[in-house]
Amino acid sequence: MSELTLLLLRIGFLVLLWAFVFAVVYSLRADLFGVKVRRMPDAATAAAGQAASVPAAASAVTAPVAPVASAASAQPGGPATTSSASRIVITSGPKTGLELPLGNEPLTIGRSSESGLVIRDDYTSSHHARLVLWGDQWMIQDLDSTNGTWHDGARVTSPVPVNIGAPIKVGATTFELRK
Repeated sequence: MSELTLLLLRIGFLVLLWAFVFAVVYSLRADLFGVKVRRMPDAATAAAGQAASVPAAASAVTAPVAPVASAASAQPGGPATTSSASRIVITSGPKTGLELPLGNEPLTIGRSSESGLVIRDDYTSSHHARLVLWGDQWMIQDLDSTNGTWHDGARVTSPVPVNIGAPIKVGATTFELRK
C-alpha cells in the first residue's frame, strides 16, 4: 500500500471515530437533560393551550360561584373517601413538604418537564405514573416505569383506587393525597 492510501485510511478512521464519540455524547446529553429540539413544538403547543384556556378562563369568570361551591360540597358526601382529596403532599424525597392542589384533570408524574409533578431523581422515569379522577375516585396508574409505582406498599400494575393518606412511592419520592 502506498503512503497516501494509508494516510487517507487513517484520516477516515479518525473521522468515523469522532463521529461515534459525538453521537454518544449527544445521546447522553439528550437522556440527561432532555431533547432540546422539542422546545419549538412545546412552545407552539403552549401557545395553542393558552389560546384554548383563555375562553375557558373567560367562561369561568362569568360563571356564578355558588354552583361551583355546591359541586365541591357534594363530593365529600360520595361513597368514595378519595373524592374529597384536594391536594398532594410530598412526605419524603427531594421535594419534601411540597403541596400541590388537585383539580379535575389527570396529573402526570415523572422526570420530564412536561409532567404536572416533576420529580428529578435517578429512579423516576420520564413519564412514570398518572393520577386520574375516575368518577368520584382518584386512581393511580403506572406508565410502564422501570422501577414501578407503589401504593400503600403494593406495586401498581393496573389502575388502582387511591386512599387518602396512603403513601404512594414514585422513585425515591413518597407522597399522599390529603383533604
